[in-house]
Amino acid sequence: MRLTIRTNLAMRTLMFCAVNSGRIVRKHDIAAACNASENHLAQVVNTLAQEGFIETQRGRSGGLRLARPMEEICVGQVLRTFKSTLPFAECFDPAANTCPLREACLFRGALEAAVEAFYAALDKWTLADLVTDNLALERLLQMPGTRTMAICGRPAAFPESSGVADMAEL
Repeated sequence: MRLTIRTNLAMRTLMFCAVNSGRIVRKHDIAAACNASENHLAQVVNTLAQEGFIETQRGRSGGLRLARPMEEICVGQVLRTFKSTLPFAECFDPAANTCPLREACLFRGALEAAVEAFYAALDKWTLADLVTDNLALERLLQMPGTRTMAICGRPAAFPESSGVADMAEL
């Protein structure tokens, strides 16, 4: 099984938004940080917005952000949204199935169970599971002008102009 480019970009986009929560992020920044084409990303952003994963804001100060808390965004749900329109195997598409074994083959049932197990495993993960306490990911995706400060053992991102005192000042 292989994830599509769109599915991969969807997860990268959501992780970028989660790492930079509380801020409007721009498609250009996501594309640069995630090594992605802005054209592909535009299609992904549109689908993420239609499905309620992100909110978009038009205009000069526009961009996007998570539409709901990252704890409520299930990885399995995101992957189902972007699953390929191509069937997993020929026998999954009755109109194009030319397999001579289709009347007697039990392989399709095994494949269906495997695909469902794949999604069931991903249903146990949320976006928060992927980004919370992941300082390496934060360093890669955090936008300039934001710094990290640990609060009660957990990192919290603050814009530089937030007025939050430096640890040395406390």
